[in-house]
Amino acid sequence: MSTGVLIVGLGQIGMGYDLALDPTLHVYSHARAFNQHPRFDLLGAVDPQPRLRVTFTETYAAPAFDDLDSALAELQPQVVVIAVPTQFHAQTLRRVIASGIAKTVLCEKPLSYDLGEARSMVEECAAAGVSLYVNYMRRSDIGVIEYKRRLKAGEIAMPEKGVVWYSKGFLHNGSHFFNLLEYWLGPMRSSRLLNRGRKWQDTDPEPDVEVIFGSSAVVFLAAWEEAFSHYTLELLSRNGRLRYERGGKLIQWQSARQDPQLQSYTTLAETPELIPSGMDRYQLQVAEQLARAMEGRDAHLCSGAAALNTLSSMNAILE
Repeated sequence: MSTGVLIVGLGQIGMGYDLALDPTLHVYSHARAFNQHPRFDLLGAVDPQPRLRVTFTETYAAPAFDDLDSALAELQPQVVVIAVPTQFHAQTLRRVIASGIAKTVLCEKPLSYDLGEARSMVEECAAAGVSLYVNYMRRSDIGVIEYKRRLKAGEIAMPEKGVVWYSKGFLHNGSHFFNLLEYWLGPMRSSRLLNRGRKWQDTDPEPDVEVIFGSSAVVFLAAWEEAFSHYTLELLSRNGRLRYERGGKLIQWQSARQDPQLQSYTTLAETPELIPSGMDRYQLQVAEQLARAMEGRDAHLCSGAAALNTLSSMNAILE
């Protein structure tokens, strides 16, 4: 039995990212992901722009509405995806809760730019019996899950030290890596501001900061989005190095081993192990994990509560 999905917001993550791309190779939008996944039925969408509604209907043969309440009443979705601009997340979520129709919500990150508002969103969902998830999609990637397994199994020596390069704002894009490191290494224990930096588009700070996750230290460094996008992570442990490149499309592990020429030295293997990644279909991976969660199976998703922890920790750094 399929589960009906309504998408609210037809911007890039809602529909636009993969419109011109081969659907057999790339799944970057909610629309394509829920259209392709056999567990879900893409019922329709909501967006104020007529042009986007027409494109959605022509592409996915499903209705598009300019009014959320009308879409909820007519389509009766079990899942609602909130992909509107961040400043409208809370009011959109409250309208979904008030309808009493959908009991599962997948919201874009961050939940809110305001910590108090984000906390209220999580509390209101809990009170209404609505399962809230936030689209930190890297948690659902097969390569990320495999590295988590290795950490849990003790195959990676702890603690680790690392460096993150991010651009386009600490809250907007840096939060992806912050949330990922919480998933791998544990919650933030402390932080140390290295450089306050600038604000991306005068709104989102871009600090350089050292963060202690569990027993591991990671430095976040801001790059320049206007020059080029750059999202990478390097983690060193006593038995090897993880390289998480190109936003996660390339994941490599280099084990430490005795140098073949210099017996007194330990070096990294010249040929790295490639850990398979599914980032070319990242949104489909999220849909798969959501299906698992709704079936009561183990799932790798970011809950609303976990996303609130991310936002709370990042706000503490910025204060």
